[in-house]
Amino acid sequence: MIDSLQHLPPAAGSNGELAAQFTDLAPPLTARQAAVEAARCLYCYDAPCMNACPTGIDVAGFIKNVHDGNIDGAAYGILQANIFGGSCARVCPTEILCEAACVRNNPAEREPVRIGLLQRHALDNARFAGHPFQRAPATGKVIAVVGAGPAGLSCAHRLAMLGNEVVVYEARPKAGGLNEYGIAKYKLPGDFAQQEVDFLLAIGGIRIEHGRRLGENLGLAELHTRYDAVFLGIGLQASRALGLAGEDAPGLLAAIDYIAALRQAGDLARLPVPRRAIVIGAGNTAIDMAVQIKRLGAEDVTLVYRRGLESMSATGHEIEIAKAHYVRIRTWAAPLEVLLDEAGRVAGMRFEQTRMEEGRLVRTGGIIEIAADAVFKAIGQGMSGEGFQEPLARELSREGERIWVDERFRTALPGIYAGGDCIAPGQDLTVQAVQHGKLAAISIHQDIQQRAEAAWPT
Repeated sequence: MIDSLQHLPPAAGSNGELAAQFTDLAPPLTARQAAVEAARCLYCYDAPCMNACPTGIDVAGFIKNVHDGNIDGAAYGILQANIFGGSCARVCPTEILCEAACVRNNPAEREPVRIGLLQRHALDNARFAGHPFQRAPATGKVIAVVGAGPAGLSCAHRLAMLGNEVVVYEARPKAGGLNEYGIAKYKLPGDFAQQEVDFLLAIGGIRIEHGRRLGENLGLAELHTRYDAVFLGIGLQASRALGLAGEDAPGLLAAIDYIAALRQAGDLARLPVPRRAIVIGAGNTAIDMAVQIKRLGAEDVTLVYRRGLESMSATGHEIEIAKAHYVRIRTWAAPLEVLLDEAGRVAGMRFEQTRMEEGRLVRTGGIIEIAADAVFKAIGQGMSGEGFQEPLARELSREGERIWVDERFRTALPGIYAGGDCIAPGQDLTVQAVQHGKLAAISIHQDIQQRAEAAWPT
């Protein structure tokens, strides 16, 4: 996909110089800073921070352990609820979840307890002698998990803990899903995502088969027949189209494709970088794209959104990151036309001004043109239809583009479960996907055990 940018010059600077732009967004807390910050926690009896955490981490409990110097205990408590606690400490929007619920977050104190940084401190400094969780006695059951992203791996880990064997099918060369391929490099730098996967797999009982894609060389009917249960954690693989002529022109591509190439690049100096770039979108992926291309040396980056700033799905914290990197944010402008040069390559975009009238977004006829060497679309992702062509897969009930599940993550097909971004819309967060996988694993295990008990002769 990134081939469409090969006419652009490479990033200016050496790989080392560019890599320095992609270290952790925030520095870690020192031991002293962590102790002082932990002392601010009031250990509230009703734990609003815990209630705000999608994975239900005992926030007050782990912070108390940090305060007492019991780092391994703090890390154990976090991982018990969220096996991806390390990455979530870095990418989770704590400012709208646990930290927003913190009672210290008031006009008098102005700042909540920095829960995300304390969670990162605990997990970065834990020194377990081995994997902290032991597997239950073997059940003799084998479950298939499709997709090695946060939802799939969280499900696999919990199933393994409960004594089951798990086979994970993953289309890409590496496990990790969005953590490996789709998160800004300055949020999860280096090989952090793979280290977390390796740690998770150390529990045992989980095997990953790479290069297996549902609908291509993997069939749902086959999985349904071979395994005791199937969990679908396939995410949303297809980038949405703008629906404009020239969308396939050199210089226009999906932001997620560039982010994946950036995260997998062995030499950042070989990445093509536009001098002027447009990012279309309003979510955290759009912000990630705009900030990263700026860090790679783009001179002028404009993020364009068809509605107002208050409607952007990116958090306020993310928007401030964009502003700090001098990303220009242009609102009330809808894509109208891709502008091409004589060679048929992207030269910019034409937008039409918009406004709200009686609760509806309308076009006004006003035209805005922005020159650019590349345009990155970050307008969301949808479900790829490739994996749903076989008769059994077509029987999965859908809610729009997503797979319908009940409150226990069961699909309309008995024995098939789903979670993460591929199911009915939620917050589309890593931490939510982790929780889906964990809860689905518990449902799968309970359902399998109940079926086994029902089949056992009395």
